[in-house]
Amino acid sequence: MAKQDLLLELREGRPLALRQQTALTLQLSFPAILAQISSIVMQYIDAAMVGQLGRDASAAIGLVASSTWLFGGLCRALVVGFSVMVAQRIGAGEEKDARNLVKQGLCAGFAFGLLIAAVGGAIASGLPHWLHADSSICPGASSYFLIFALSLPFVQLNRLAVGLLQAGGNMRTPSILLVLMCGLDVVFNSLLIFPTRQLGAFTLPGADLGVTGAALGTALSETVVAIILCICLLRSPMLGLRKGERLRFVPVQLRRAVRLGAPVAIEQAVMSSAQVVTTRIIAPLGTVAIAANSFAVTAEALCYMPGYGVQSAAVTLIGQSVGAKRKDLVTRLGWVTVLLGMGVMLVASALMYALAPWIIGMLSPDRQVVLLGTQVLRIVVFSEPLFGVSIVLSGALRGLGDTRFPLAISLVGMWAVRCTLAPILVFGLKIGLAGSWIAMVCDLCVRGILCTLRFKRFTPQYLAEHQR
Repeated sequence: MAKQDLLLELREGRPLALRQQTALTLQLSFPAILAQISSIVMQYIDAAMVGQLGRDASAAIGLVASSTWLFGGLCRALVVGFSVMVAQRIGAGEEKDARNLVKQGLCAGFAFGLLIAAVGGAIASGLPHWLHADSSICPGASSYFLIFALSLPFVQLNRLAVGLLQAGGNMRTPSILLVLMCGLDVVFNSLLIFPTRQLGAFTLPGADLGVTGAALGTALSETVVAIILCICLLRSPMLGLRKGERLRFVPVQLRRAVRLGAPVAIEQAVMSSAQVVTTRIIAPLGTVAIAANSFAVTAEALCYMPGYGVQSAAVTLIGQSVGAKRKDLVTRLGWVTVLLGMGVMLVASALMYALAPWIIGMLSPDRQVVLLGTQVLRIVVFSEPLFGVSIVLSGALRGLGDTRFPLAISLVGMWAVRCTLAPILVFGLKIGLAGSWIAMVCDLCVRGILCTLRFKRFTPQYLAEHQR
């Protein structure tokens, strides 16, 4: 049975066997996994291309990486709020209301993108100095972050359109377009980062913009794909524009979207600000440590981003199950997605451990950076399966409308565990960069355990109250 047919069976209240639940989870997850991997591949492309320019260029991007994650993460707030609501409306058979939510979401998302772009632009020049960076990398870091900040309205539309399409069960279109975005990033970066050069019999033009070119290449690819995604969303059979259906701003719905998304925004701020603090802890260790940390973080994302693909499936499945009042499926689909997430990340962890020297080596030709990056990357892979549990169950809880507990987990993990242990291990015990990554392992394990306890003990009670 096709994916859309299974979702229809779910919404119509028909029984789904365990085999069908598993098939639906797999069919929704794998395109979403591809989409998530493609998004991190873009960062990998930037890092690999800039790595050819030398240690300082790599360190410039690495320095502001945590800040870009902070602002990029804030874009997820509205995505979660509107995606959960759209999934629940579709599950309840209220497709007209879902379409109006889509239009409200796009308008609110673009406005929010403009706001955070203004904030990012205002702090761009002073950010590297606040992070205690060496003066040699500050200009490149400021330029990279400024261009990233100015692209945030389109980054927001990109993420929002992906989330809304996935909420409706369409995982294929976002996956294809995000792969296209990677291809565009390679083309734009090649033209903008490097000078004009000879490749055999061909002359490849280049703007020779270095770090600035990497930022411009990524911004252009994000913008192009954001426009295409929005067109696809507005033309989609279920969520697209309809003749006679005008945009209605419903204050209650907007407030609920903000209420659902606000904990996610705070969570992203908590996580990313902790990353900024961690970067500030690492900065005195020198450019080798900064570059190695940045490359290892980028490489690690190749390991855990598949978990976020499974999370997207969990949000869709749980959200539509809640909307359809299918309490019988919520818990079972939650555990099915968890097992899939753990399995995927276990395989990814094993590959990451084996291929760590090659992966870091693709990002930097500097032997010191490669050795240190490989060391810390092999430390963190042991915690990735439990991290996968926390990622997927956070999505399941959000599909229920419970966005506060993932926030609490992030607060405990990032600040009570990681940021507390990191300086002790880095400077107190003089472990260096490895100490920061050991602190990360402790953080990720704590999150996985707490999310499991939450879903197991409290979801039945929460669901009963939610469905009254």
